[in-house]
Amino acid sequence: MNAHGDRFVPAIVVGFGQTGLGTLRCLRLAGIPAYIACPAGDLAARSRWYRPTPGPTAWDGKCDAAALELLRSMPLERAVLIPGADDAALWLADLPHDLRGRFLVSSSSPQTLAILQDKARFGEHLARSGIPHPRTFPIRRRGDIDAIPFGELDRVFLKPANSQAFSRIMGTKGIWARNRTELEAIWRKLERHGLEVLAQEYVPGSAADHYFVDGFRDRRGALTGLFARRRWRIFPADFGNSSYCRSVPLEDVGNAVGSLDALLAGLDYRGIFSAEFKRDARDGSFRILEVNTRAWWYVEFAARCGVNVCRMAWQDACGLPVEASPRTYPVGAGCVNLPGDIITVRTQPRSARGPLYRIVGQWARAHFHVFRLDDPRPGLSVAWQIMGRLVRNAGQRVRAAEAAPAGETAATDGTTT
Repeated sequence: MNAHGDRFVPAIVVGFGQTGLGTLRCLRLAGIPAYIACPAGDLAARSRWYRPTPGPTAWDGKCDAAALELLRSMPLERAVLIPGADDAALWLADLPHDLRGRFLVSSSSPQTLAILQDKARFGEHLARSGIPHPRTFPIRRRGDIDAIPFGELDRVFLKPANSQAFSRIMGTKGIWARNRTELEAIWRKLERHGLEVLAQEYVPGSAADHYFVDGFRDRRGALTGLFARRRWRIFPADFGNSSYCRSVPLEDVGNAVGSLDALLAGLDYRGIFSAEFKRDARDGSFRILEVNTRAWWYVEFAARCGVNVCRMAWQDACGLPVEASPRTYPVGAGCVNLPGDIITVRTQPRSARGPLYRIVGQWARAHFHVFRLDDPRPGLSVAWQIMGRLVRNAGQRVRAAEAAPAGETAATDGTTT
């Protein structure tokens, strides 16, 4: 029973793609009935547990005025809403009063979420808090560029204040800037798109120096879930997502847990989180880079290791005691996003990646990010898309070779004429 006297209040996942799919599977693992608000052709819609939201019109996951009307007309007495995207988390935190009694959310205030989601505000907050972090310089006008001390910094890159809008327009999470002139040119281009950006110092180290502390903080301020993982490989390089990561004990992340606890407590944070840190090669400190305020790509991996934050979010939203996960989860468990990791491994020198047999061994023992035997269609659909791209690329190479003048060979990636 929950605080409202209901045994099974359903959940609605407001997310799409790999995050939406992982969240849906986490709820299935917890035995919680769930719907998902996502586009009809989405990856998550291929899951065997996919159920569109009830009513004459299924909710496609957009968070707008039309979605409010869909919620008002939805034939559900009560439901828990779980966000899988930044904009969804912010939108759900500020639902109109007439919907809050029916649609329950484990969430922080909109003001807290805005600080964590807006990278410029987040950097300013960290500077005041004393929590280890990279030096960050918001760029709101040309004069802000002149104030950046390039000579004191290792390397500098531009990152967005709003990650979702930046990724949609630029197709990446960040852009390197080798000097002040180059930074200004990039900033002016981004400004024309209406994108607010900031410059950040690069923390020295490799992809394997990135660590994540994922978990949940309940309405009473207790950290009921904590799960640490280490990134080993990334795709695309520099500004991509983890393609292979492995669980590590909380003791391996040094000052990260203490820093995160202080940050979340200071903001009175409530809900799911995933915080990224980088171990600074200069002094060994763990510097916080960002905090996701919703379910993330590897949320199912955490649940398979015993830290099901989606179950915690459901319990917390329903007013139930949140069942804490053990701090002694399986260590050394791997999770691979195989399509991206194959490309990463192919492009890395052997000296960086190690022998191929070791990589294959990692894949054989790992959890697969999308593909699962008990829910195979999402993974098979990804494999089908990859095969389609390979066939199209092969066809393009054949046509290019046929069109080349006699005696010449058409150039392809990695080759010369």
